[in-house]
This record gives sequence, C-alpha cells and structure tokens, in this order.
Amino acid sequence: MKMLLSDNNSGVHPKILEAIYECNIGHEPSYGNDKYTEKAIKLLKEVFHKDVDAYFVTTGTAANIVGLSGLLAPYEGVVAPDTAHINVDECGALERFGGAKILYVPNRKGKVLPEDVELFVRSTGDEHQVQPKVISISQITELGTAYTVEEIKELANFAHDNNMLLHMDGARIANAVVALDSSFKEMVTDTGVDLLSFGGTKNGMMMGEVIVSFNKDISKNFKYIRKQGMQLVSKMRFISAQFIPYLEDEIWKKNATNSNKMAQYLKEELIKIPNVRVNDETLGNMLFVQIPKEWNQSLQKEYPVYITDEKNNTIRLVTSFDITEEDVDSFIGCIKRVSGKS
Repeated sequence: MKMLLSDNNSGVHPKILEAIYECNIGHEPSYGNDKYTEKAIKLLKEVFHKDVDAYFVTTGTAANIVGLSGLLAPYEGVVAPDTAHINVDECGALERFGGAKILYVPNRKGKVLPEDVELFVRSTGDEHQVQPKVISISQITELGTAYTVEEIKELANFAHDNNMLLHMDGARIANAVVALDSSFKEMVTDTGVDLLSFGGTKNGMMMGEVIVSFNKDISKNFKYIRKQGMQLVSKMRFISAQFIPYLEDEIWKKNATNSNKMAQYLKEELIKIPNVRVNDETLGNMLFVQIPKEWNQSLQKEYPVYITDEKNNTIRLVTSFDITEEDVDSFIGCIKRVSGKS
C-alpha cells in the first residue's frame, strides 16, 4: 500500500537507482574529485544559468545547517517564519552547530514578508541585539503554500538593500517550479536568491541534497565548513551521480508533475465527500484537510496520517512521485468507509 503520510515514504525512481549502480563500477577519486560530481556540477550550472558553487551533502537538514552556518557569525541571526523547517523540525541544529540564532516571526500562511523582517532590521548596529543577516524561506512552505516569483524577488531586494542575504530551503523546489509553471532560473537565479538548499530526496532520489551558492564570495569557505560539519562524504559520487539523470533527463519535472497532479486529483475527490474541507491555498503535492475528529481512529488504522492541527482536526496528505489514481481512489474509499458514505 502506498501511503500519503509523507513523500519521504516513497521509493527511488528506477533511473536514479540505475545511476547509483553505474557509478559503482570501477574506482573513482574520493571526496568529490570524481567524474560524476564534476558532471553534476556542470548540469547545475546549466539549469540555473549561472556559474554556481555546489556542495553535496547527505540530507536536507545538513544542507540548511551547513549552508546557513557559512553565512552567519555567532552574533548574527536568520529571520524565518515560525513554521520553518529550521525552526520546528531540525532539533535546534542551527543553534547547536552554527551557534547563530533563529529570529522567527508568526507565519503568514507559511510565509514571511519584508515587513516581518523590518522589526529586526531596526536593531542593526545595536551591540545588545542579535544582528539580522539572513532571511530564510521554504519553497514550498511547510503549510503547502508557495512564494510567487515576485514575492521571492521582493524579499531578495529587501535583503540586499539591508545588507542581508536570502536563503531558500528548496526541499520541494521542483514541486513549486511545476506548480507555478516556472523554471529554476526564473524562480531562483533571476530573483536574487543567494543560497539554495536544493532537494531531491522527496522527489524520487534515494538521499542527498546540494547546497547551491549564487555568490562565490559568500561560499569561499564552504568546503571547510562542510568538512567541519561532518558532511564531506568520501564516496561522494553516490550522491552526486543521482543528480545527473535527475537534471539531464528532467526526472525532477516528470516526478513533480505527477505528484502535483495526483494531489489535485485527491483534492477533487475529497471535496465531494460531506464534512471534508480542503485548504484551497495549498499548491504542489501537499494538502491540508479538515475531517471530523471521530474519523481519526478508523482512518489511522488503514492510512496513518499526520494531524497538524488538533483543534481543527487538520490532517496533512502528501502525494509522492509514484502515486497513481488507483492509489488515490483506494484512500478515498477508506475515507468514505470511515465516514459511513461508502
């Protein structure tokens, strides 16, 4: 049974597995000096249309923490919405390993806006206050919403006007690009994003992310920070090789297109069921759905789900790259059974 609990629960795209198998043949130089890492970096430069720096790591948390640690002095902070992954789901890793503070603000449907950052900008130069240095956004956000290209550009301009930098947690960046009919160049390079945690694990890869820097001045010491952060993988080719078919064959686009499409199909079927309410503002492959609390026990027995808001009994449903209409229909059948409408 395929679950809707998380896109981390899915398997790996066959072409990604094939790339891992192929790079296992023979010997290659270690620590990223191999031909696979070289080609993956070349493809990243082509996709973003810029001579970027790229640093492969094992997880999304590693990408966020190693990347942000390279931007922040211990007396500086990163401004993010209270729902941000770095604030809620990374166990205080930035504070522990980076030594910098997260300056979180109440989210606006998962987002942070320039006016939210303004409060911290006023403390610039005050030796008693943490100095704001980075704005961090998630694309797609933890509440399933997405920043428009214009919103990202506005945040980047605000950051740069105030001697700050813009970081993007792109764990589901592919879903956002597809949902907004955009491109990596338009959404990231052209908007002025300084640093991107580029994820693929939630979209058909086995493991591994890449820190992409669009300003070589800010990333000139990243190789040391990655090593100190225990993320310099000796057999790096097993991470970087996955990005070759992912980018070259546009697996990222095909996978995200399917997961987004299945999320919309799921939404269309859910709204037909009485007493079910779907948040219309979510995009991509995540849905937030309110159901009667008395359905929970029966539903959890068949399909484990996250309850993200106990007060309103809101559950999160996430479609993966390999979800089919039949899988959605099976879940809808379960919902109908527990609701007594089957």
